[in-house]
Amino acid sequence: MSLMPILEFPDPRLRTVAKPVTQFDAALETLITDMLETMYDAPGIGLAASQVDHHERVIVIDVSEEKDDPLVLINPEIVVLDEELGSYDEGCLSVPGFFETVQRPRKVMIKAQNSQGEHFEKEADELLAVCVQHEIDHLDGKLFVDYISPLKRNRIRNKLEKAHRSNRR
Repeated sequence: MSLMPILEFPDPRLRTVAKPVTQFDAALETLITDMLETMYDAPGIGLAASQVDHHERVIVIDVSEEKDDPLVLINPEIVVLDEELGSYDEGCLSVPGFFETVQRPRKVMIKAQNSQGEHFEKEADELLAVCVQHEIDHLDGKLFVDYISPLKRNRIRNKLEKAHRSNRR
């Protein structure tokens, strides 16, 4: 197990659209294990493979209080079950230190595969629904800052670029 570096906005690699997983093997298990360790260490509640510069459709999530109930989603898709939108304050390991209100559907059906390639479905609402939608956005090359005004997005970009320049010195 090893921690993986998390890409930070505005890194252009975060805009890469992830490819479907076709090999369910030891390398995938290692990626999942390393992603979980990285997510828990960050600390976060979700991590997409795109955030650690692996552009495959893999997500790990754990919204439990005890951080002992990981959910692994391979090639995930969602179906909106409730058109009503909820407003949620979202943060992101790739946009550290910033939180913005984003509107997303309140209830979704997740369709995915587990690490052995077996298909499953799971209903999600509240925090899990938001987290899954947020992480699938990463796999599609989107970030939560894409849902806010260009003015706010540019302000965040400028602050993070300044912090990155300071850290290189």
